[in-house]
Amino acid sequence: MAIVVEHDKRRKKILDSALSIFMKEGFANATFQKIADHCGIKRTIIYLYFKDKREIFIYSIKQLLLEVEKIINSICHDNSLNSEEKINKVLLTIFRILEQNKQLLSVLLDYLMHLTKKGDLPEDRIRRRTIKLRHMLSSMYIEGVKKGELKKIKIKSANDYLYSFIETAIFQLVVIKRKNLNEFKETVHFAVKQLTL
Repeated sequence: MAIVVEHDKRRKKILDSALSIFMKEGFANATFQKIADHCGIKRTIIYLYFKDKREIFIYSIKQLLLEVEKIINSICHDNSLNSEEKINKVLLTIFRILEQNKQLLSVLLDYLMHLTKKGDLPEDRIRRRTIKLRHMLSSMYIEGVKKGELKKIKIKSANDYLYSFIETAIFQLVVIKRKNLNEFKETVHFAVKQLTL
């Protein structure tokens, strides 16, 4: 049993190190050797866990997203907050995480552009990765409507409305290269307020 735990720890360490290397070097310049050096292990050991750079990149992003989902899930289940507060807190938490990982967002954009150039359209993959987050936003909205705290509109419309703030935040950080989202956060507070009764 201890061997499994050791492998899990090593795999997590590789993923954490890989994420650092991807953020520092970018997807194209990151190599197994650089990841191995950062981990303090031999490059061949990484091949025991991952078949190629693309796989390690995808798993390192998944690991980060799982941690984000845990944080958001705890906010969603915080009964001390009303629906407006939950939505604002979730969005602000996501914005904070995006600001902290701005370099990673740039690497992700490079990676997606790399896939597009190869003719591999990443649209379905992105949609699959956002389903959980969209589901959490919808659940919070439905709960708010049931409690009489939020206006009743089509769930898909509410979901698209809320998710568009996340897309706009990513655009502002990666494409426009804003340093932070402070001004945008005020806009989001105002917009979320429009959903309340």
